[in-house]
Amino acid sequence: MRNPETSPTARWPASPWVLLLAVVLMLAVVAAFAGRNIHRDRAAMSRILVEKGAALIRSFEAGTRTGMMGMRWGRRQIQTLLEETARQEDILYIAVCSPRGVVLAHSDPSWIGRRFHAFDRVQSLGPIDEPQWRVLTINGRRTFEVFRRFEPVRRGLPGRRFADRQPGGEQPLQGSGAPPSWCLPGPERKNLPVIFVGLDVEPFAAARARDVKNTVMLAGVLLLVGFGGIVSLFWAESSRNARRLLQDKSAFADVVVKSMPLGLAATDPEGKVAFFNAEAEHILGVEASRALGRDAGQLFDEHAPDLAEFLRADRTVAEAERTVSIPGRGKIPLSVSSAVIKNPAGGFVGRVIILRDLGPIRRLEEEVRRKDKLAAIGGLAAGVAHEIRNPLSSIKGMATYFGGKFAENSEDREAARVMVQEVERLNRAVTQLLEFARPADITPRKTDVNHLLEHSLRLVREDARAKGVEVEFSADPGLPEVSLDPDRMAQCLLNLYLNAIEAMREGGTLSVSARARGGEFFLSVSDTGRGMDAAAMKKIFDPYYTTKPTGTGLGLAVVHKIVESHGGKITVQSEPGQGAAFTVILPVEGGEPHAG
Repeated sequence: MRNPETSPTARWPASPWVLLLAVVLMLAVVAAFAGRNIHRDRAAMSRILVEKGAALIRSFEAGTRTGMMGMRWGRRQIQTLLEETARQEDILYIAVCSPRGVVLAHSDPSWIGRRFHAFDRVQSLGPIDEPQWRVLTINGRRTFEVFRRFEPVRRGLPGRRFADRQPGGEQPLQGSGAPPSWCLPGPERKNLPVIFVGLDVEPFAAARARDVKNTVMLAGVLLLVGFGGIVSLFWAESSRNARRLLQDKSAFADVVVKSMPLGLAATDPEGKVAFFNAEAEHILGVEASRALGRDAGQLFDEHAPDLAEFLRADRTVAEAERTVSIPGRGKIPLSVSSAVIKNPAGGFVGRVIILRDLGPIRRLEEEVRRKDKLAAIGGLAAGVAHEIRNPLSSIKGMATYFGGKFAENSEDREAARVMVQEVERLNRAVTQLLEFARPADITPRKTDVNHLLEHSLRLVREDARAKGVEVEFSADPGLPEVSLDPDRMAQCLLNLYLNAIEAMREGGTLSVSARARGGEFFLSVSDTGRGMDAAAMKKIFDPYYTTKPTGTGLGLAVVHKIVESHGGKITVQSEPGQGAAFTVILPVEGGEPHAG
């Protein structure tokens, strides 16, 4: 059933709102773009005018300083320099004012002696050693005014000699001769005059207006182009929806095929590998990147020669079971299906091979058979053990009684002692039968594994030392606590230790280690003894299977049962003459304990 939210017709009602939102967002972006450009142009204009005003002030100061160094300049020469400097086209005025706002020099001589406009606002600005600026409207004309302290002659420079004999004041420029006192450095810099440069803003304003106009036009063009693009996208939505539906279905099929628990390989009409999913990679042991595009016959000849026949079959093959040799994996059972792909016109498109790994199914079947066998053996063992144990107690008691009737070191007394020993050995076998037959109920609790290993090894160290076996174990303080039954797990470990010691009849090394990784806990017990072959490893956990002359074949069966009851598993690795390594794998949280 089609989902109405993904169909093309269901998308159309929402499209006008999407279009409106896109237009609003575009307007906001274009407005922000235009505003940023306008603000940037305004800042650039202010920076240029400030730099020009500061340059004029430095130029006037330099001219004044140069003239006074000759010690012939007076007030008239400074006024003339100021008027000549102000003759540039975009300079409206240049004025020098006293700290109280009285005009000392001005490009318009009629201002000399008058109070300068808006001087109170300049005083409120505080120290003005660096150029500052403001925008004023004077006689209806916008003026960009730059001002700072006027100091043509600094302390320690030529002209200092005039400072003592020309007392400061607010005298306007008159006559000539010595420079006015306000040009010379005084004891306090706060009494220095202030120089103002008024610049005409109109040329810059006109240029900025042109830039604003160009920015607005560009924003309009961008808006029209963007709107046209959005409308075009709106018109093309139905075709995109159709393509999207097709792509969604294709992606859905692709994900399903790639994720399916079956290996799938498909070829094109030329016999090249066109599809190779993850399970096929795992089964054949070859990466998809190396398989795609290769000749399928050549690929299967290299990695699975027994499957090449299915590539050449012109018929459909369903569920053919094969035991296939895979390089690096050995022989594995597979279920193989193959089919020829044809288009509706009957043309050949390619072939497809479906592979199913039967290994897990075979192992599960074997586990079920093993559990059924163990259950039957356990029931029989419980009955037999119960029937044998009571007579054994009677036989042992009678043998002990009659042994006491004979003389020490007599042949009859020795026969009675042998009878008691054999009864005890038979009783141990019966006890193991009962141990194996009874339900493996456990009582898990948080356990320090290092302490458990040290305690269990302490019980076998003397036996190991007597047989020349060295025990290696190093506690790991970083191990987490594990939820398990310490008594039952100690019994499991003791069986593994004793088997390892008995396998090293000429001495060797018993190595015990523990580690946690990826949410699992690993207990390893390895020896340097005789080892075993592959056939023995398949039967090692079966009841009554043993390679020892005096063994009962129940020790490792009990170990397997205890580990399973903890929700874990046990593995073994061995080769003849290379020793054996048993690994108990438990979940860190202890798994789901159960009765076996």
